[in-house]
Amino acid sequence: MQFHRTSAIVLRQFYLLRGSPARILPLFAWVAIDMLLWGFISRYLNSVAAAPFNFIPTLLGAVLLWDFFIRVMQGITLAFFEDVWSRNFLNFFATPLAISEYISGLVLSSIATSSVGLLVMLLLASGIFGLSFFSYGVLVVPFLAVLFLFGIALGVCATAIVLRFGPAAEWFIWPIPALISPFVGVFYPIATLPNWMQAISRFLPPSYVFENLRAILAGRPVSGAALVTGICLAVFDILAAGWVFTRVFRHAVRTGLIARYSAESLS
Repeated sequence: MQFHRTSAIVLRQFYLLRGSPARILPLFAWVAIDMLLWGFISRYLNSVAAAPFNFIPTLLGAVLLWDFFIRVMQGITLAFFEDVWSRNFLNFFATPLAISEYISGLVLSSIATSSVGLLVMLLLASGIFGLSFFSYGVLVVPFLAVLFLFGIALGVCATAIVLRFGPAAEWFIWPIPALISPFVGVFYPIATLPNWMQAISRFLPPSYVFENLRAILAGRPVSGAALVTGICLAVFDILAAGWVFTRVFRHAVRTGLIARYSAESLS
C-alpha cells in the first residue's frame, strides 16, 4: 500500500471542502443543534426532577458520544458519495489505486471531519452546559475508540451496499444509525429491552460502551470483560466490513457493473 495514493484521496476531500462552504457547514451545524437541544432538555429535567440527579452528563454525554459515532460513519459514506455523485469513482480505479488505499483514504477523511464535529460538541457542551468530558474518567478513551472503530466498520459496509446496488441505494444508508440506536441503549439500560432485543444488542459494540459509561456515572466499577468484548467485536466488524467491500468491488469489476455505474442502477 502506497501512502501517497491514500493521501491523494484525503487531499481530494480537502479541496472539495475548501471550495464549497456548503460542505463545511454540515461538519458542525447538525451536531451544534443536537448539543443545544439536548443540553436545554437536560437542564430543564434538572430543574423539575425531585431527586438530586444530574441529567447533563447522562443525557448530553450520551448524545455527544452517539453523534460522534454517526459523524465517523457518515465521514466515510459522504466521502464515498462525493465520488459517486461526481461520477468519479470509476476514474480512481482506472489508476493503480488499490482497494486498501482507497478505503484508508476514506477512513483518514472521516477522522478529520469527525474530529471537527467532536471538537464543536465538546466546546458547546462544556462552555454552555458545564459538561466535563473528564467526569467519565480516562476509561472513556477506549470506549470512544470502540465507537470510532464500529463507525468505521458501518461506514465501509454502507459504501459496499451502495457500490453493489447503485447510488439510489444511499437512501438505505441514512437510517442505519437510527435503526441501531434502540438496541444499544444510548439513553437507557439494556435490561429494559425485551429479550430478543437484548440478544441483538450483545453483538453491537456500542451497547457495551453506553452500559459502562452509565456505570461510571453511578460510581460503579467498569467491567473489563465488557471493554474487551466491545473492542473485539469492533475489530471483527472492521475486518468483516473490509472483506464485504472487497468482495462487492470484485463482483462489480467481474460483472462489468462498475463500468455501467449510474444513478439509475438499483439491481
